[in-house]
Amino acid sequence: MKYLVLIPDGMADVKIEQLDMKTPMQAANKPTMDALAQKALVGTVSNVPVGMVPESDTANMAILSFDPKVYSKGRSPLEAMSMGLDMQPDETAYRCNVVTLSDDGDYDEKIILDHSADEITTAEADELIKALEAELGNEYRHFYTGVSYRHCLLWKNGNDKYPFMRPHDILGKQIKDYLPSPENGGEEFYELMRKSYDILNHHPVNDARRARGLKPANSAWLWSPGKKPQLPNFREKWGLDAAVISAVDLIKGIGLCAGMKSIDVEGATGNVHTNYRGKAEAAIKAFADGADYVYIHVEAPDECGHRAEIENKVLSIEKIDTEILSPVLSYLEGCGEDFRIMVLPDHPTPIYLRTHTSDPVPFFIYDSTVTRDGVSAFCEDTAAATGYYVADGYRLMELLTK
Repeated sequence: MKYLVLIPDGMADVKIEQLDMKTPMQAANKPTMDALAQKALVGTVSNVPVGMVPESDTANMAILSFDPKVYSKGRSPLEAMSMGLDMQPDETAYRCNVVTLSDDGDYDEKIILDHSADEITTAEADELIKALEAELGNEYRHFYTGVSYRHCLLWKNGNDKYPFMRPHDILGKQIKDYLPSPENGGEEFYELMRKSYDILNHHPVNDARRARGLKPANSAWLWSPGKKPQLPNFREKWGLDAAVISAVDLIKGIGLCAGMKSIDVEGATGNVHTNYRGKAEAAIKAFADGADYVYIHVEAPDECGHRAEIENKVLSIEKIDTEILSPVLSYLEGCGEDFRIMVLPDHPTPIYLRTHTSDPVPFFIYDSTVTRDGVSAFCEDTAAATGYYVADGYRLMELLTK
């Protein structure tokens, strides 16, 4: 039996006026998802436990069968693992976004305009992270380049409990009320972020970006601290050779921590312009090389949700359907083995909120050996209407493999 798990990150949404009161899933032309859902087990699932923040690390960990309440240590350590950083037990990892702040006023008075700085390229961001390391790095803390706007700070004996604000939750707001505060032990974090603006605002990379009409990545923003994670080995738990395909260090890190193979795809960017076909080809090759289970994660719908890009969110869903799911399905149908396919977003990223929610998400599980009475089209409403609900996302794997 082969298993394909496809995660269009943040795909679930609410009805949008500009889409004639449809959700992006309902508006998208996705014939392969819809055809499979007509013969599949369809329902909804909660991947984020009550009381936990609806982050991608929590939700994807659950989908991969690991209870987030037991194993979640924050997203940053997972990203650090993916980047090849050898975290020590006394080190804390922090996500370090390079963000766009407004130009006017003192640092505290600035407004956060973009958590991704117009999805800055990794090459540009690397120059900025090197500048931060040169000016702010020391024997206790070091900055490391990740992908696009997503980077890492490792800090020896750093506070792993500090309640940072997620930058994508405060877009368009003045940062004063959301900065680390001396009153609760955040003075060092505040000073580092404030100094980062002085270093980055007129860095040559940002001057060049402004000249091209792009937003500058003019401040670091720290969040999601955590210690080195420990996950059970996926193969030992399920008896399956597994691979993960993602542009995002976080997802790669979860896979690596669980002993899965992480497959890099050239041109996988984590946005709407990612290499969809390359991900399909990588999955097909992984199956052909002996993988039993392939987990394909696509960040694009989530990024479009954060950026409030309605048309691009619809487009990303369509591309996932036609350029990833369709060719991998064709391969599986011709490979001579039985197979199952599970498709679901990890969490919703509603356009109107521009951030994640903990609401249940639609899922389907298609089995090549069983024909079920599914739904006419795969979306939030049809999945909810089945009445089939999985309260704990980490139990989905049992459902997929039983």
